[in-house]
Amino acid sequence: MQNFSHNTSNIVVFSLSGFNATVYRVTLFSLTLLSYCVILVINVSLILTITLDENLHEPMYICLCNLFINELYGTAGFYPKFAFDLLSDVHVISYIGCLLQIFVIYSYLLVDYSALALMAYDRYVAICRPLEYHSVMSVRRTAVLVALSWLVPLCCAIISVTLTSTLQLCGSHIEKLYCENWAIVKLACSSTKAIDIFGLIVMTFYIGHFLFILGSYVQLVKSALKSREGRRKFTQTCVPHLLCLFNVSASLLFDVMYSRYGSAAVPQSVNNFMAIQFLLIPAIVNPIIYGEHSRLVLRDV
Repeated sequence: MQNFSHNTSNIVVFSLSGFNATVYRVTLFSLTLLSYCVILVINVSLILTITLDENLHEPMYICLCNLFINELYGTAGFYPKFAFDLLSDVHVISYIGCLLQIFVIYSYLLVDYSALALMAYDRYVAICRPLEYHSVMSVRRTAVLVALSWLVPLCCAIISVTLTSTLQLCGSHIEKLYCENWAIVKLACSSTKAIDIFGLIVMTFYIGHFLFILGSYVQLVKSALKSREGRRKFTQTCVPHLLCLFNVSASLLFDVMYSRYGSAAVPQSVNNFMAIQFLLIPAIVNPIIYGEHSRLVLRDV
């Protein structure tokens, strides 16, 4: 694993040191397997419910289905490898496997925010412009917006991983439980200016998503306060979305702060939890938040 070189072609595998402080691995493996099974069952059940029930073939539920599919996609890039490593004595990942894991997790996070922005727009039109809802949020337009919510993040992830793959690396030691883009960049002994600039552009773009969502909800709150029916719609369909947004944003913020400013004084077990909670908590909590509401049919929008 000590493949230190100024040429990335000599980095065959990366070592994952986050497992060094892991204890009770069999117990953790059992909990991990249980968590992943719960994620699969809940998300697949909701996807099938929305797909098979014609009453739920509405833009709102199409957006929800998109969110649940993304949860399955993102967790598939982490849980199988993590579970295998818990039972293994050697914690390594191949160079190509590392880049693939970065691509999946990175694109998963971006798709999540794109999906939340799309859902905020859908609720804004439904509550603030109800008479225009079916013309603005037609099935065709919704399908195009859902496709864009995947296409743009996937393109961003491809460019990011491509830039990372061109870096010359001076080490192969990753201080996490999985591969993460910033962890690879910290190993570089060549210029990282290009990936830093691109990362800043992407961050600015998705901060724009966050501000768009907040702006939409300011308008939603103003509209909802005008009538009892508006307050009912807001409570039924918007409060769960706000909880979901807070859940994802808080989880991601913890991970970013840990990746860049993590302290050696913090126990490794705490660091490990902070590193994986954005892959664990949203995937379980978000479907539960929406579970009750996915049965409601918005006949009056």
